[in-house]
Amino acid sequence: MNFSEFGLDNKILDGIDSIGFTTATPIQEMVIPLILKGHDVIASAQTGTGKTAAFLLPIINKIMAEKDDGQIKAMIIVPTRELAVQIDQQMQGLAYFTEVGSIAVYGGGDGASFAQEQNSLSAGVDVAICTPGRMISHLNMGYVKTANLKYLILDEADRMLDMGFYDDIMKIISFMPKKRQNLLFSATMPHKIRELARKILTNPKEINIALSKPPEKIIQEAYVVYNGQKIPLIKHILVQKKLRSVIVFCSKKNTVKDLARELKRANLLVSEIHSDLEQNVREQVLLDFKNRKLNILVATDILSRGIDIEDIDLIINFDVPNDGEDYVHRIGRTARAENDGQAITLINEDDQKRFADIERLICKDVVKVKIPEEFGETPEYNPNATKHRKPNFKSKGNRKPFRRKA
Repeated sequence: MNFSEFGLDNKILDGIDSIGFTTATPIQEMVIPLILKGHDVIASAQTGTGKTAAFLLPIINKIMAEKDDGQIKAMIIVPTRELAVQIDQQMQGLAYFTEVGSIAVYGGGDGASFAQEQNSLSAGVDVAICTPGRMISHLNMGYVKTANLKYLILDEADRMLDMGFYDDIMKIISFMPKKRQNLLFSATMPHKIRELARKILTNPKEINIALSKPPEKIIQEAYVVYNGQKIPLIKHILVQKKLRSVIVFCSKKNTVKDLARELKRANLLVSEIHSDLEQNVREQVLLDFKNRKLNILVATDILSRGIDIEDIDLIINFDVPNDGEDYVHRIGRTARAENDGQAITLINEDDQKRFADIERLICKDVVKVKIPEEFGETPEYNPNATKHRKPNFKSKGNRKPFRRKA
């Protein structure tokens, strides 16, 4: 379906053309007409399906038809600052030829960024894209103009609830008019999301798009290893493959720091992203990665959703994600658009049952690859077993296995 068939304003079509969008994705085809007609929507769609434009395009179109009353017209609430920045960037591109303005509101900046947010919110910017905590800080100071707000969008709603933002979301909503259009987007649709939807949506239309299935063109592999073999194996893989763009996902930020340090010692072009870094540092790291100044990024799940980085050759899961949907989102960073991609997961003894659950979720048995003999014995893959053999790190020659210091 061509974007011109939605009846969008010509200025928006110019923005779409300048970005390079051609035809609408399935979720855009389903959601855009519903939003334009004024329906509340609850939509389930994973990353990479085009859901950001699915809500931005009709909201921009509707705001263009309204007079400027000096009030905020739409608020988009997201779980992370990175997603807020990305949506704001896409908003600026799509609305470039219009007079609809936006601002990303998130924590982690300095006093100057807070003052800039305050000025925009006080003036009544058209669209505020925010993280919950930062927006509450502004709302509590009394200058945020929400009296005539007409559109509320919750993006990555499941992740926000997982991060404990339920009370913050409900507090933000308490500052809004009761009569408004509500849009809720979530990668998964568990019971707690449906409870939230019942509280804030009115007679919503429900859309579900391709949940929990990674693209078939992703080559998925796994290595069954002991913990002490993980870092040496990753070094071996990265040195051998010499890829342009790799993301290694870890579940804990301390693991990110340890792994990045070890990869730097191997003279690899690597950097790290986690919540301990200042926002300007994280943005510079992402920019360097996109510009190929570094080719390996070690990150927490902060990067697994909603970050628009194309041409990722390889995704490595240093550990098995706690949730099957997180696995889908992590490896979904590769094989975007028409590109191929590869995903490798390292499975230790404790993670075997969890990985088996993921295999059931994605309806696929992931190939288990043998590690080189020089790394020694490995555990058997038997997720139903209660006990596994103890590690035997005998290796060829004088090579010693990697052991972390306590």
